[in-house]
Amino acid sequence: MHLKQLLEQYSHTAATGIPEWMIGCYKRRSISFANGMTDAKTHVFWLQGRNLTIDLRLPQITDQIQKPWQSCTQQEIHQLANYEGWFADTKWEHQILSWSGGTSFQIHNRWPEPAILNRVGDCMLEYSPNNTYVEDWRLKSRKPGPLVSLELLEETNLTTGECRHRRGALIINGDWAGLVLGRAEEIITDVENVQIRNLLKQNDYEPDLCAQVFNFETSVAQGNLDAGFKITHSTKASRLDQSLFTLEGFEFDQAKNEIIHTFDDNDEIVQRRFIIDTFESSFNYHPTTAWVAESKHWFEQEHQTLGRYLDIVD
Repeated sequence: MHLKQLLEQYSHTAATGIPEWMIGCYKRRSISFANGMTDAKTHVFWLQGRNLTIDLRLPQITDQIQKPWQSCTQQEIHQLANYEGWFADTKWEHQILSWSGGTSFQIHNRWPEPAILNRVGDCMLEYSPNNTYVEDWRLKSRKPGPLVSLELLEETNLTTGECRHRRGALIINGDWAGLVLGRAEEIITDVENVQIRNLLKQNDYEPDLCAQVFNFETSVAQGNLDAGFKITHSTKASRLDQSLFTLEGFEFDQAKNEIIHTFDDNDEIVQRRFIIDTFESSFNYHPTTAWVAESKHWFEQEHQTLGRYLDIVD
């Protein structure tokens, strides 16, 4: 069944979750640190469902490695090992957003602090509780559209019986979508908070370990439920400009309350099993927020100067 058809037949809204003003796809404009320095070049995406987050962080385009790890030098593998992509469960409590569980390309937590959030218009500001940094995020999903938030249990090659990925997520925020495919086997180390880049170096970039490390994908795509979603940013360069996933082959397993996606991949049959966070055919994404009457009057009164250079920014 086509995903759009499944959404129309089996729409389901999560009973609980974060406030709706947080939901959507955001691209980071900048991060500013307590040392007075700012990064506006790293490509960072945040896709938010009702209870799940997908996060992707990549170098600027000119610094990204445009080939698979098997063709890379050790220096290039070191660069690939610094990429970031993950999904996690989200919790909103005492006006603070925190993350837990999920799975990540990095095997230690690079972002341990929860978030203090404030949104004005299409701008979400995220503050570190310890004033370590502030991030400026901009909403990309700006018009009503589907809201799909699914947690991947497993991806299996039915032709060979091999488990290709365990744990992950699929989030669709209107015309943006993100996919995380976790490793089939967890990386176990004796050292706490070890960096992937250091682990690979310590093991002389052993091919089997590299294969395990890079058996992970986080991709972000743009499109729609009619034409599909084309990947614009990914931890895997080979996936760029490809379809994020095929729209056909979806079904709802009522007995297990799971969504099953079965598709052909290079003449082999692959199946993904998802737990439903939320599965909504339409959600009202808004690039604006409410303001009090006095503020609106002030803005209208001073619009000749306040509105002189207004524009939508990425």
